[in-house]
Amino acid sequence: MEVRTRFAPSPTGYLHIGGLRTALYAWLFARKNGGKFILRIEDTDRNRLVDEACEIIYRTLKDTGLTYDEGPDVGGDFGPYIQSQRQEIYRKYAEELVEKGAAYYCFCTKERLDGLREEAQKKGEVAKYDKHCLHLSKEEVQRRLAAGEEYVIRQNIGTEGETEYEDLVYGKITVPMSDLEDNILLKSDGWPTYNLANVIDDHLMGITHVIRGIEYLSSTPKYNLLYDALGWERPTYIHLPPVMKDKQHKLSKRNGDASYEDFIAKGYLKEAILNYIALLGWNPGGEREIYSLEELAEVFTLEGISKSSSIFDVEKLTWMNGEYIRALSPEEFEKRARPYLDEALGGSFDYKAVCALIQPRLEVLTQIPEKVGFLKEMPDYDLSLYTHKKMKTTPENSLPVLKKAREVLAAQEDFSNDALYETLQGIAGELEVKNGRVLWPVRVAISGVAVTPGGATELAALLGKQETLARMDKSIAKLEEAVNAQ
Repeated sequence: MEVRTRFAPSPTGYLHIGGLRTALYAWLFARKNGGKFILRIEDTDRNRLVDEACEIIYRTLKDTGLTYDEGPDVGGDFGPYIQSQRQEIYRKYAEELVEKGAAYYCFCTKERLDGLREEAQKKGEVAKYDKHCLHLSKEEVQRRLAAGEEYVIRQNIGTEGETEYEDLVYGKITVPMSDLEDNILLKSDGWPTYNLANVIDDHLMGITHVIRGIEYLSSTPKYNLLYDALGWERPTYIHLPPVMKDKQHKLSKRNGDASYEDFIAKGYLKEAILNYIALLGWNPGGEREIYSLEELAEVFTLEGISKSSSIFDVEKLTWMNGEYIRALSPEEFEKRARPYLDEALGGSFDYKAVCALIQPRLEVLTQIPEKVGFLKEMPDYDLSLYTHKKMKTTPENSLPVLKKAREVLAAQEDFSNDALYETLQGIAGELEVKNGRVLWPVRVAISGVAVTPGGATELAALLGKQETLARMDKSIAKLEEAVNAQ
């Protein structure tokens, strides 16, 4: 049997992290077992559709490497792969279920249904449809249909006994039939509900393993009854534990929690995002945490999926992202950093040299502008930056050091990092002070910031002789004025 998994998102906006993890696990399981991964768009909830959402889904899956074998934009033998293009298929099977007695026409008005809910609330009970229309005769049903009365088609679920199925993560799931409601399969506007559409599509598309969130765990028995009524084989179920934003709240697109594209915009690498979410609810065993997508496909097993929820830890993702950034080749890092460098530096400076300084010091790409912005324009800084306890520097003792350094650097021909370091080291020796007493004031004088991606000589080499000396002149004048004013 060929393994066939599917990812079936609703086009209601950006792809959130929980949805992307579901897609990832379905993709990994299919690839690990030499099967097929199918994309299906579930757009029957017409009130929540978002323009361009389908394109976002296609783009996200392709960008992350979760390529699908069949789908709306790549084709396949079991299309259409968009539910709104399959309405007649759903109606056909809904009517077949009515003929088999597994479903029935319901003509109850909104007012009657509201009354049932109010009555249940008064009694402190869970509102549940009372099967009122199940008992209508065939003649009565036909008369009302012919009269054009509004109706829905409801599933006919028994009230006695229990129903059960086996989930590969949570084991045997048993639900009393009395807990299940005669849910709507086909709405009054002709659109199917998820309850009907997912069953029809999964069967007709040959889905062997249904991988989805735990929120469907307790409602799956209703779907199984439809499989049974239509004489179809049930698929194998794999329900996934939730991803939480904290101990009480589930990570959710509806709550405005970050989507995949949000994290990309914040400077996270797609490889790090996938790696991190793979470990949210799944453990490959051992201490290793960094895996490429191909390596994940090799080691992925259902046995590693936890039954417990996982909390999305942005700090852990940020750490992992830093590891990925540092592992990039210099060429690849420069390629990914270039948009941020262009924003901060406008094309000036040697990007290769800048990248060599910042790559080991980054956690997310969006840190680049703040780390290198001073290169393009010297900020107006506070003289307190010259005070450094460890270096034993103050504005007062930094002034003569800077004057001496300015004098020596003006005569310096080789403005490479190594040559500059040797020169400033020599000044420290001449003044009989530690290197930091010279390097720190020079760094402040040419950068104007407390934290830089490189030391004084690395920055000077990047800025070049002319700019370095010009900045030192301004800093010396500023410092001299302040010291003399005391």
